[in-house]
Amino acid sequence: MGELSAMEPVAVGLIGAGPWAEAVHAPTLAAGPHTRLAGVWARRPRSAARLGVPVYERVEELFDVCEAVAFCVPPGVQAELAVQAAKAGKALLLEKPLAADLDGAKRLADAVGEAGVASQMVLTFRYSAATKAFLERVHAIEPFGGYALNISGALHTIDSPWRQERGAILDVGPHMIDMLDAALGPVVGIRAHGHTLGWVGLMLEHQSGAVSEASLTMAARVEHGASHLAVFGRHGSETLDGGDLGYDVFPDMVAEFAQTVRRGGGHPLDAHHGLRLQQIITAAESQLG
Repeated sequence: MGELSAMEPVAVGLIGAGPWAEAVHAPTLAAGPHTRLAGVWARRPRSAARLGVPVYERVEELFDVCEAVAFCVPPGVQAELAVQAAKAGKALLLEKPLAADLDGAKRLADAVGEAGVASQMVLTFRYSAATKAFLERVHAIEPFGGYALNISGALHTIDSPWRQERGAILDVGPHMIDMLDAALGPVVGIRAHGHTLGWVGLMLEHQSGAVSEASLTMAARVEHGASHLAVFGRHGSETLDGGDLGYDVFPDMVAEFAQTVRRGGGHPLDAHHGLRLQQIITAAESQLG
């Protein structure tokens, strides 16, 4: 990070001013040292005023004062506004899922490619030191299969219309599919059963020949959620518990984003990776009740 610390902080505009933006995105981007929060645009300007930076009435005005844009809005809103930001030449820090539907994800990924701007997905698990160490160990055991689970009761408490409508597959699905994809190789086939507002079971086929399963729900009556991955190979097995990941990964993620913006060359978790995850999720949703 020595070279990065010598770089000028990246001026980032924030789109969205909800609770998650206020608690995580805004303070992390503002804290630096690799970024500075240049301003915010939100559908509710009064909420945005709490973030302590200039609030812009028009999103184009925000683009004028920043070189990158971070998003903390519903997937459908992100897909629309991120296309505008890419066309304006701005690097993009994108939430998961990339869009509300596959058409929106394709339009956004195409806009990023055509504009040649940097993009990076907020797949938080992947920025954890514990995850990176886990994936290194996994690759050494020549894995042939594994499973993931993510269990919570978020649908009983969270005020988020898109999550209430689409459930676990669209919210936590990107995280768990991405983790299995990283551990076992690109996902090339999927079979799904269950109900997205109840319990979702996924069977994934990987390009490597490995197979895996994922179990997802946001409707459990539990006091504390749980997340767990296990991978099995010819030379042993490895596990990763969600409690080991830590949720202080945002500073490291933002530092990687600043490095992506300053150095160029792209990032492995870019918008095109987000599109691939959206394709897998879309195939799964088409099979679910």
